Amino acid sequence: MKYVITGASGHTGKIVAEKLLEAKHEVVAIARKLDNIQALLEKGATAAIGDLSDEFFLTKTFENADAVYALIPPIWNINESWRVFQRRIGTNITNALENAKVKKVVILSSMGSQLSPFGAGPVSGIGEWEHQLQNVHDLNVLALRPGYFMENLFAYIPQIKEHGAFGDALLKDLKIPLTHTTDIANAAVKHLLSLNFEGFSQTFVGGAQDYAMQEAAQILGTAIGIPHLQYIQYPAEDSKNGMVAAGVPTQIAEGYIKLFAGLNSGAYLADFVRTAENTTETSLQDFASQFAAAYKNS
Repeated sequence: MKYVITGASGHTGKIVAEKLLEAKHEVVAIARKLDNIQALLEKGATAAIGDLSDEFFLTKTFENADAVYALIPPIWNINESWRVFQRRIGTNITNALENAKVKKVVILSSMGSQLSPFGAGPVSGIGEWEHQLQNVHDLNVLALRPGYFMENLFAYIPQIKEHGAFGDALLKDLKIPLTHTTDIANAAVKHLLSLNFEGFSQTFVGGAQDYAMQEAAQILGTAIGIPHLQYIQYPAEDSKNGMVAAGVPTQIAEGYIKLFAGLNSGAYLADFVRTAENTTETSLQDFASQFAAAYKNS
């Protein structure tokens, strides 16, 4: 079969492409620069160099695909609002899928995407994209809804190095699912290989378990030699100002504050029920070795 992978140089897209190549399928890897996917090309992928802002490029690339793995990538340096960016890229992908008459797509969504159009910051924007895709005739959509990415915790390393602690606006004792991107990619591959979904459906990718941020601090702290590492819950405004001071664009910081508010209220996780099926392999203890290596090398 022929698969097209958006974000082929990213955390999930690269693994999805590699595993589909290992299964002897044709893989078209979308990237902005050839150098970003050189390793995939060496394994047999075909390059599609272009931008998700180019609907015509996407339409041509999606033609004759049996399935597409699609996502709206994160972006940090933008001159438009986060939601406007998401809407623009989501519309381009949606139109291209429709124009190319693609029948099957697996998308990277998120827990909390039911809070659309508002209530979870950027995640609400992904929820809006889900609704948009549901209006495409004859398109079968599976939305992967993972928990909070473990890799997001890398952003706390500068705080830890400077202050010996870290924090943000998340409640200290709030237990949330933390999901490793490898597990998301594995879930995507499973469904792309089977293609046994019809209409619109969603599946959670829940990580190994739920963690409170103070629990996370102890696990990560032990890995980096600070076993009593503390997580500090800051007021939302202080958390936003701290992100901005660290170089995060204001609109991105505001988006995260809205996301944290959705988590703190309980609404974000209101429709998630952990089951054996949506519990995945990688634990925070497994991730801690990656965190320690990043901490050492930063």
